[in-house]
Amino acid sequence: FPVTIRSKMKHEYGSVTVELYPVGASEVEEDKRFHKATPSGSLTLTIDNPPAQEFFETGEEYYLDFTKCVSQV
Repeated sequence: FPVTIRSKMKHEYGSVTVELYPVGASEVEEDKRFHKATPSGSLTLTIDNPPAQEFFETGEEYYLDFTKCVSQV
């Protein structure tokens, strides 16, 4: 069965290059759980699609999901 890994990240900078970092420890219980599991890291995306660029807003938080691909070969 497919395994999904989820991380909660925050958009820090506004531009066509989107930089996401794990949420820090806070009073929010969900943030505490995510921070314990992924206390550091980063994801940088360079986005050329204007609607996708507009999706990310500086200061907002996003869930990041990883699902393993099954080879089609």
